[in-house]
This record gives sequence, C-alpha cells and structure tokens, in this order.
Amino acid sequence: MYFKRIEDLRIDNDLTQLEVSEYLGCQREVYRRYEKGTRTIPIDFLIKLAKLYHVSIDYIVGISDSKSHH
Repeated sequence: MYFKRIEDLRIDNDLTQLEVSEYLGCQREVYRRYEKGTRTIPIDFLIKLAKLYHVSIDYIVGISDSKSHH
C-alpha cells in the first residue's frame, strides 16, 4: 500500500515524478513503477523519501496513520 502514500505525498508537496526520481537517483520510469506498485521500493529509497517528506517510514509503508517520527 506504500505506493499510494508515496504518490499522495509527492502530490501534496507539489513535486513531479521526475523531481522525486532525480532526488532518489533513479530513472523516472523506475519511480513511476514504485508509485504504481509494480516494483518494490528499496529500503534506502524509503529512508530518503521519509526524510524528504518529513514523515516516518511506518507512515509510508502503512504501519501507522501518523506522519510523525514519534
């Protein structure tokens, strides 16, 4: 379910798929597949996304509905 959250976070932060893929250091098409759920996102990318959006990894992966790191 993380794929829906990373798409929502990207949109909420007014970023394009290209901008996020460049931040992660991957191709836009690879990032698009993360958002669509057709490719598993590596843990190091989850960490980078959590830092970018100031949310917890637990929030991104759906363990928690709280965005905070606490």
